[in-house]
Amino acid sequence: MALNRAVIAYDDAVTDAISQQLLINIVRAHHRRPVHFTGVSNIAATFNFQANAGAMPALGGLAGASILPIFGGSIAESPTISIVPIEGEDFTKRLLTPFPQSKLTLLLRQRFDVDLLLRMMAQEVRLLNATEQHSSYRNNPSDKTGYEMFRRVVLHLSAIQDKNELYVEPLPLIQTWTIPASSIAAEGFQALQKEFVVRYNPGDNTYTLRKQVPGPILITNHDPSTLIDAEREALHDLAGDWNVSDIAFDIRPDHYGGEWPISGVFRLRSFHSILGFLGKALGEEPGYHVEKDPRTPPILWNENPDLTMGFVVSNATPADVDFSIRWNDGQYYAVNTKGPYARWNRDAFQLLFLLFQMTVTDIPRVGVPSITIAK
Repeated sequence: MALNRAVIAYDDAVTDAISQQLLINIVRAHHRRPVHFTGVSNIAATFNFQANAGAMPALGGLAGASILPIFGGSIAESPTISIVPIEGEDFTKRLLTPFPQSKLTLLLRQRFDVDLLLRMMAQEVRLLNATEQHSSYRNNPSDKTGYEMFRRVVLHLSAIQDKNELYVEPLPLIQTWTIPASSIAAEGFQALQKEFVVRYNPGDNTYTLRKQVPGPILITNHDPSTLIDAEREALHDLAGDWNVSDIAFDIRPDHYGGEWPISGVFRLRSFHSILGFLGKALGEEPGYHVEKDPRTPPILWNENPDLTMGFVVSNATPADVDFSIRWNDGQYYAVNTKGPYARWNRDAFQLLFLLFQMTVTDIPRVGVPSITIAK
């Protein structure tokens, strides 16, 4: 029983500590202070169970051989908790490096809302227009034109996701090679057939080798595997010009959401930029309401909040919140978990927690300076 209670208690304590650190670092970013994290590297809890029994003559009463049994026991818990700062070049690089597209798609496949993911993780969207020129729209409330276009594009993808018509899949590509038939021995031919589709061309005495390979990940309103080779190559050109922190999308006519056919690329943020973005929402750059594009299908009423993550700021400990922190200015900060967007805000903080876990390196357990708390 003591072990069960201890495991849950330590787990709650560590989770609460990380959550409060995330919140206080958002506040630090708001006040333009350096962000910093500290982690629990090790918990060693020792339990000492003791029991004893004995007997003694009964006190008072008639004299005789009356014996009084005595039973006793004790439980002692002695935890040692090691705390280390999370810092160094490796962690700083991870903190400042934009997230790769694979992290975004991993979260999308866990059924996170695409609008929540992109509002938090993407710093801009670049749309490809008819002249094949990219127009950049920043996810920044101070840039009114860019911010409103970004929000409309994200809402359009959200409406498609709500109908389960949003695909997030690698673009299947067909690679081909042509080699002289004379260059392949019998043993080599058998090996090629295991890896490639091989076709002989009698006209020029060559072999054509074909192999399907996964290409870049795309967000679409259609199944990329149904495209013809020329369409796949065009999409590959769209996605291939961008780095690993960009994710392309392609919304086509004749599919759900095709009333507004758009294509382009989202450029992702780093975790440090996410903290800065959320911190600015507490002050000089709060979000505001943006209506969906008229061509966008209906969206759910609770999936278009003004803020990516809503906060409560007060002069006293706020009530009805999961937790709060007190800053040096005497104000209390908490994630807003009341009202119509309570679920959205909780999901946003859970997403931030997961993104931090994807960013932090393994905490060293030995050979590092640490603070040891012996209870």
